[in-house]
Amino acid sequence: MIANPVYKRETMVSARSFRLALVLLVFNGILALVALLNMYSALVQIRVTAEVQYASFLDLYMFVAVLEFVMLVFIMPAITADSISGERERRTLDLMLSTKMTPSQIVLGKLMASLSTMVLLIISSFPILALVFVYGGVTMEDMAMLLVCYVAAALFVGSLGVCCSALFRKSTFSTVVAYSLMAVVVVGTYVINQFALFLNRMPGGAYAASSMAGTVESNSGGFLYLLLLNPTATFIMTMLRLTGREGAGYGITHWFGGHGENMISQNWVGCSVAIQILMAVLLIRIAVWAITPGKRA
Repeated sequence: MIANPVYKRETMVSARSFRLALVLLVFNGILALVALLNMYSALVQIRVTAEVQYASFLDLYMFVAVLEFVMLVFIMPAITADSISGERERRTLDLMLSTKMTPSQIVLGKLMASLSTMVLLIISSFPILALVFVYGGVTMEDMAMLLVCYVAAALFVGSLGVCCSALFRKSTFSTVVAYSLMAVVVVGTYVINQFALFLNRMPGGAYAASSMAGTVESNSGGFLYLLLLNPTATFIMTMLRLTGREGAGYGITHWFGGHGENMISQNWVGCSVAIQILMAVLLIRIAVWAITPGKRA
């Protein structure tokens, strides 16, 4: 990837720009401010009650991790949705395609440059998350799992943005479509499961029919596995594993009724990350096809 000319140019321009430094400052400034305020409130509570609530410091870690995840999910589409459509609007895409660079090099270079920015944001914020190490409760394994979750989500969302940028000519429209599809993945999969659970609980539904034959708990059925595409569900399961509540009624099989345990539910985070990476590969292939000369009408 280092030999990719698009990646080299994008990272060089990004490293020299004031925008990257400003984004790093604002991103980590918000996280640091929230973390320090949360820690200050916990210390004030200790002075008042004379009791050390170690759970509050774990809540600090979770709160900062959630805030960082939300910011990453919202920032990544904005960075990638104009990566190729912007070149098309500047009339430089055809010039790039006329060189020895292949369409896959252009797509991967744009995506990896954006992903490098996201990885830089993630790694630069880890000292803030490491504040909780002073009090214990979080291990390096937990941090590594959180990093994998962040990178997988950034890759999936970034690939979605690059795909929309390659399919649509206008950056504004591709950004709107990228955010809309992201809303469908994050919110839509949840709504579908809630709707399926509601239908099964209605008179005449699958639950009502099965309960006449025996004791069967209602659930959303196979729609549950649509959440494997949802980066938010993966992140929540990662946080539940950290707090030890993954298997205590808070796991994925208990979200939408009484789903039985199986290999996927027991290894939800790993399966979800693998599927999101596969979806990212598919979206990258679509983006490469979209900008290949002669492939589209």
